[in-house]
Amino acid sequence: MDNLIDELIRLAFAEDIGDGDHTTLCCIPETEMGKSKLLIKEAGVLAGVEMAQRIFKAFDPELKTEVFIQDGTEVKPGDVAFITEGRVRSLLQTERLMLNVMQRMSGIATVTRKYVKQLEGLNTRVLDTRKTTPGLRMIEKEAVKIGGGVNHRIGLFDMILLKDNHVDFAGGLRNAITKAQQYLKEKGKDLKIEIEVRNLDELDEVLSIGGVDRIMLDNFTPEMTREAVKRVGGRYETESSGGITFDTLRTYAECGVDFVSVGALTHSVKGLDMSFKAC
Repeated sequence: MDNLIDELIRLAFAEDIGDGDHTTLCCIPETEMGKSKLLIKEAGVLAGVEMAQRIFKAFDPELKTEVFIQDGTEVKPGDVAFITEGRVRSLLQTERLMLNVMQRMSGIATVTRKYVKQLEGLNTRVLDTRKTTPGLRMIEKEAVKIGGGVNHRIGLFDMILLKDNHVDFAGGLRNAITKAQQYLKEKGKDLKIEIEVRNLDELDEVLSIGGVDRIMLDNFTPEMTREAVKRVGGRYETESSGGITFDTLRTYAECGVDFVSVGALTHSVKGLDMSFKAC
Protein backbone atom coordinates (compact mmCIF):
# COMPACT_ATOMS: atom_id res chain seq x y z
CA MET A 1 0.00 0.00 0.00
CA ASP A 2 3.06 2.26 -0.01
CA ASN A 3 2.18 3.33 -3.54
CA LEU A 4 -1.13 4.75 -2.31
CA ILE A 5 0.66 6.85 0.30
CA ASP A 6 3.19 8.06 -2.27
CA GLU A 7 0.33 9.07 -4.55
CA LEU A 8 -1.45 10.82 -1.69
CA ILE A 9 1.66 12.89 -0.96
CA ARG A 10 2.10 13.73 -4.62
CA LEU A 11 -1.50 14.85 -5.03
CA ALA A 12 -1.45 16.81 -1.79
CA PHE A 13 1.58 18.80 -2.86
CA ALA A 14 0.05 19.41 -6.29
CA GLU A 15 -3.12 20.66 -4.63
CA ASP A 16 -1.30 22.95 -2.21
CA ILE A 17 1.63 24.30 -4.21
CA GLY A 18 0.27 24.39 -7.74
CA ASP A 19 2.69 26.34 -9.94
CA GLY A 20 4.66 27.55 -6.94
CA ASP A 21 4.52 28.82 -3.36
CA HIS A 22 4.84 32.43 -4.43
CA THR A 23 4.76 33.74 -0.86
CA THR A 24 7.87 31.76 0.04
CA LEU A 25 9.58 32.26 -3.30
CA CYS A 26 9.22 36.03 -3.15
CA CYS A 27 10.87 36.56 0.24
CA ILE A 28 13.08 33.58 1.12
CA PRO A 29 16.44 33.13 -0.68
CA GLU A 30 16.96 29.72 -2.24
CA THR A 31 20.10 29.10 -0.18
CA GLU A 32 18.63 30.13 3.19
CA MET A 33 18.96 27.34 5.79
CA GLY A 34 17.04 26.94 9.03
CA LYS A 35 15.31 24.72 11.59
CA SER A 36 11.68 24.21 12.62
CA LYS A 37 10.28 22.33 15.61
CA LEU A 38 7.00 20.44 15.90
CA LEU A 39 5.42 21.95 19.00
CA ILE A 40 2.58 20.10 20.74
CA LYS A 41 -0.22 22.40 21.94
CA GLU A 42 -2.80 19.91 23.22
CA ALA A 43 -2.67 16.69 25.27
CA GLY A 44 -3.19 13.50 23.30
CA VAL A 45 -1.50 10.62 21.51
CA LEU A 46 1.12 11.51 18.91
CA ALA A 47 0.76 9.89 15.50
CA GLY A 48 2.22 10.63 12.08
CA VAL A 49 5.90 11.10 12.88
CA GLU A 50 6.88 8.48 10.30
CA MET A 51 4.48 10.01 7.79
CA ALA A 52 6.01 13.45 8.40
CA GLN A 53 9.42 12.08 7.53
CA ARG A 54 8.04 10.56 4.32
CA ILE A 55 6.54 13.92 3.40
CA PHE A 56 9.80 15.75 4.04
CA LYS A 57 11.80 13.18 2.06
CA ALA A 58 9.39 13.24 -0.88
CA PHE A 59 9.70 17.01 -1.18
CA ASP A 60 13.36 17.50 -0.30
CA PRO A 61 15.57 14.48 0.49
CA GLU A 62 18.14 16.78 2.08
CA LEU A 63 15.85 17.74 4.97
CA LYS A 64 17.09 16.14 8.20
CA THR A 65 14.80 15.35 11.13
CA GLU A 66 15.79 14.62 14.72
CA VAL A 67 12.92 12.79 16.43
CA PHE A 68 12.40 13.15 20.19
CA ILE A 69 8.95 11.57 20.58
CA GLN A 70 7.80 8.47 18.71
CA ASP A 71 4.37 7.56 17.34
CA GLY A 72 2.01 6.22 19.99
CA THR A 73 3.42 8.33 22.82
CA GLU A 74 1.10 10.37 25.01
CA VAL A 75 2.08 14.04 24.73
CA LYS A 76 1.24 17.31 26.48
CA PRO A 77 1.37 21.02 25.60
CA GLY A 78 4.94 22.27 25.28
CA ASP A 79 6.42 18.97 24.13
CA VAL A 80 8.66 19.09 21.05
CA ALA A 81 8.20 15.99 18.92
CA PHE A 82 10.99 16.64 16.43
CA ILE A 83 13.20 19.28 14.84
CA THR A 84 13.69 19.39 11.07
CA GLU A 85 16.63 21.18 9.49
CA GLY A 86 17.34 22.21 5.91
CA ARG A 87 16.32 24.72 3.27
CA VAL A 88 13.88 27.24 4.71
CA ARG A 89 11.89 27.15 1.49
CA SER A 90 11.40 23.40 1.95
CA LEU A 91 10.41 23.81 5.60
CA LEU A 92 7.76 26.37 4.68
CA GLN A 93 6.36 24.43 1.73
CA THR A 94 6.04 21.13 3.60
CA GLU A 95 4.65 22.66 6.80
CA ARG A 96 0.94 22.61 6.06
CA LEU A 97 0.75 19.14 4.53
CA MET A 98 2.80 17.67 7.36
CA LEU A 99 0.64 19.38 9.99
CA ASN A 100 -2.63 18.40 8.29
CA VAL A 101 -1.55 14.76 8.29
CA MET A 102 -0.14 14.73 11.81
CA GLN A 103 -3.04 16.61 13.36
CA ARG A 104 -5.54 14.26 11.72
CA MET A 105 -3.62 11.11 12.63
CA SER A 106 -2.97 12.26 16.20
CA GLY A 107 -6.65 13.10 16.67
CA ILE A 108 -7.62 9.60 15.56
CA ALA A 109 -4.94 7.96 17.71
CA THR A 110 -6.08 10.01 20.71
CA VAL A 111 -9.73 9.00 20.36
CA THR A 112 -8.78 5.38 19.71
CA ARG A 113 -6.62 5.25 22.84
CA LYS A 114 -9.58 6.58 24.85
CA TYR A 115 -11.81 3.77 23.56
CA VAL A 116 -9.12 1.14 24.10
CA LYS A 117 -8.60 2.23 27.71
CA GLN A 118 -12.35 1.97 28.27
CA LEU A 119 -12.01 -1.77 27.65
CA GLU A 120 -9.07 -2.41 29.97
CA GLY A 121 -9.31 -5.80 31.63
CA LEU A 122 -11.53 -7.25 28.90
CA ASN A 123 -10.62 -9.39 25.88
CA THR A 124 -12.73 -7.33 23.46
CA ARG A 125 -10.83 -5.28 20.90
CA VAL A 126 -11.81 -2.01 19.24
CA LEU A 127 -12.20 -2.12 15.45
CA ASP A 128 -12.29 0.73 12.96
CA THR A 129 -14.53 0.83 9.87
CA ARG A 130 -14.45 2.02 6.25
CA LYS A 131 -15.97 5.35 7.35
CA THR A 132 -12.76 7.16 6.45
CA THR A 133 -11.85 10.30 4.51
CA PRO A 134 -11.59 9.40 0.79
CA GLY A 135 -7.93 9.13 -0.15
CA LEU A 136 -6.74 9.18 3.47
CA ARG A 137 -7.80 5.68 4.51
CA MET A 138 -4.31 4.22 4.77
CA ILE A 139 -3.03 6.88 7.14
CA GLU A 140 -6.25 7.01 9.15
CA LYS A 141 -6.21 3.26 9.71
CA GLU A 142 -2.53 3.44 10.62
CA ALA A 143 -3.46 6.05 13.23
CA VAL A 144 -6.03 3.65 14.69
CA LYS A 145 -3.29 1.04 15.12
CA ILE A 146 -0.98 3.61 16.70
CA GLY A 147 -3.76 4.40 19.17
CA GLY A 148 -4.05 0.72 20.10
CA GLY A 149 -7.06 -0.22 18.00
CA VAL A 150 -7.38 -2.95 15.37
CA ASN A 151 -8.00 -2.49 11.66
CA HIS A 152 -11.14 -4.24 10.41
CA ARG A 153 -10.62 -4.59 6.67
CA ILE A 154 -8.69 -2.05 4.64
CA GLY A 155 -11.17 -2.04 1.77
CA LEU A 156 -13.49 -4.21 -0.26
CA PHE A 157 -10.63 -6.42 -1.43
CA ASP A 158 -9.18 -8.01 1.72
CA MET A 159 -12.25 -9.58 3.35
CA ILE A 160 -15.77 -10.65 2.42
CA LEU A 161 -18.32 -8.85 4.57
CA LEU A 162 -21.86 -9.87 3.70
CA LYS A 163 -23.97 -7.01 5.01
CA ASP A 164 -27.75 -6.72 5.04
CA ASN A 165 -27.97 -5.35 1.49
CA HIS A 166 -25.77 -8.15 0.13
CA VAL A 167 -27.93 -10.73 1.89
CA ASP A 168 -31.18 -9.21 0.63
CA PHE A 169 -29.96 -8.84 -2.96
CA ALA A 170 -28.49 -12.36 -2.92
CA GLY A 171 -31.79 -13.85 -1.86
CA GLY A 172 -31.11 -14.68 1.77
CA LEU A 173 -28.41 -15.75 4.20
CA ARG A 174 -27.85 -19.22 2.77
CA ASN A 175 -27.50 -17.97 -0.80
CA ALA A 176 -25.10 -15.22 0.27
CA ILE A 177 -22.85 -17.56 2.25
CA THR A 178 -22.88 -20.30 -0.39
CA LYS A 179 -22.08 -17.89 -3.20
CA ALA A 180 -19.24 -16.38 -1.18
CA GLN A 181 -17.74 -19.81 -0.57
CA GLN A 182 -18.04 -20.76 -4.23
CA TYR A 183 -16.52 -17.47 -5.34
CA LEU A 184 -13.46 -17.89 -3.12
CA LYS A 185 -12.96 -21.44 -4.35
CA GLU A 186 -13.28 -20.46 -8.02
CA LYS A 187 -10.94 -17.48 -7.64
CA GLY A 188 -8.44 -19.32 -5.46
CA LYS A 189 -8.64 -16.62 -2.81
CA ASP A 190 -8.13 -17.09 0.91
CA LEU A 191 -10.30 -14.41 2.49
CA LYS A 192 -12.25 -14.45 5.74
CA ILE A 193 -16.03 -14.35 5.49
CA GLU A 194 -18.04 -12.21 7.88
CA ILE A 195 -21.81 -11.98 7.80
CA GLU A 196 -24.12 -9.45 9.39
CA VAL A 197 -27.23 -10.58 11.24
CA ARG A 198 -30.06 -8.30 12.32
CA ASN A 199 -31.77 -10.44 14.95
CA LEU A 200 -31.49 -13.71 16.84
CA ASP A 201 -33.49 -15.63 14.22
CA GLU A 202 -30.96 -14.69 11.55
CA LEU A 203 -28.18 -15.65 13.95
CA ASP A 204 -29.69 -19.10 14.41
CA GLU A 205 -29.94 -19.50 10.64
CA VAL A 206 -26.29 -18.61 10.18
CA LEU A 207 -25.28 -21.02 12.94
CA SER A 208 -27.17 -23.79 11.14
CA ILE A 209 -25.50 -22.93 7.81
CA GLY A 210 -21.94 -22.41 9.07
CA GLY A 211 -19.03 -21.69 6.76
CA VAL A 212 -18.19 -18.20 8.04
CA ASP A 213 -15.41 -16.80 10.19
CA ARG A 214 -17.10 -13.93 12.01
CA ILE A 215 -20.67 -12.87 12.77
CA MET A 216 -21.56 -9.19 13.05
CA LEU A 217 -24.37 -8.45 15.48
CA ASP A 218 -25.86 -5.31 13.99
CA ASN A 219 -27.83 -2.94 16.21
CA PHE A 220 -28.38 -5.58 18.87
CA THR A 221 -29.26 -4.50 22.39
CA PRO A 222 -26.84 -5.57 25.16
CA GLU A 223 -29.35 -8.22 26.24
CA MET A 224 -29.58 -9.61 22.70
CA THR A 225 -25.79 -9.47 22.40
CA ARG A 226 -25.31 -11.49 25.57
CA GLU A 227 -27.74 -14.13 24.29
CA ALA A 228 -26.08 -14.15 20.87
CA VAL A 229 -22.63 -14.74 22.34
CA LYS A 230 -24.06 -17.60 24.38
CA ARG A 231 -25.60 -19.20 21.28
CA VAL A 232 -22.41 -18.83 19.24
CA GLY A 233 -20.48 -20.51 22.03
CA GLY A 234 -17.06 -19.53 20.70
CA ARG A 235 -17.51 -21.30 17.36
CA TYR A 236 -17.10 -18.06 15.43
CA GLU A 237 -15.70 -14.62 16.13
CA THR A 238 -18.34 -12.10 17.12
CA GLU A 239 -18.51 -8.36 16.46
CA SER A 240 -20.91 -5.78 17.84
CA SER A 241 -21.70 -2.93 15.47
CA GLY A 242 -24.16 -0.12 14.97
CA GLY A 243 -24.93 2.83 17.20
CA ILE A 244 -22.35 1.98 19.84
CA THR A 245 -21.05 5.04 21.69
CA PHE A 246 -18.21 5.57 24.13
CA ASP A 247 -20.70 5.39 26.99
CA THR A 248 -22.12 2.02 25.88
CA LEU A 249 -18.86 0.50 24.62
CA ARG A 250 -17.91 -1.37 27.77
CA THR A 251 -21.46 -2.66 28.28
CA TYR A 252 -21.31 -4.39 24.89
CA ALA A 253 -17.80 -5.67 25.49
CA GLU A 254 -18.85 -7.19 28.80
CA CYS A 255 -21.33 -9.33 26.85
CA GLY A 256 -18.30 -11.29 25.62
CA VAL A 257 -17.98 -10.22 21.98
CA ASP A 258 -14.53 -10.42 20.40
CA PHE A 259 -14.76 -7.04 18.69
CA VAL A 260 -16.69 -3.79 18.82
CA SER A 261 -16.52 -1.68 15.65
CA VAL A 262 -16.69 2.09 16.05
CA GLY A 263 -17.08 4.42 13.06
CA ALA A 264 -16.43 7.44 15.26
CA LEU A 265 -12.73 6.56 15.44
CA THR A 266 -12.30 8.06 11.98
CA HIS A 267 -15.45 9.74 10.67
CA SER A 268 -15.81 12.68 13.04
CA VAL A 269 -12.51 13.24 14.80
CA LYS A 270 -11.04 16.62 15.77
CA GLY A 271 -7.37 17.10 14.95
CA LEU A 272 -4.81 17.43 17.74
CA ASP A 273 -3.48 20.99 18.01
CA MET A 274 0.21 21.43 17.12
CA SER A 275 2.41 23.85 15.17
CA PHE A 276 5.66 23.91 13.22
CA LYS A 277 7.71 26.88 14.37
CA ALA A 278 11.10 28.28 13.45
CA CYS A 279 13.74 27.65 16.08
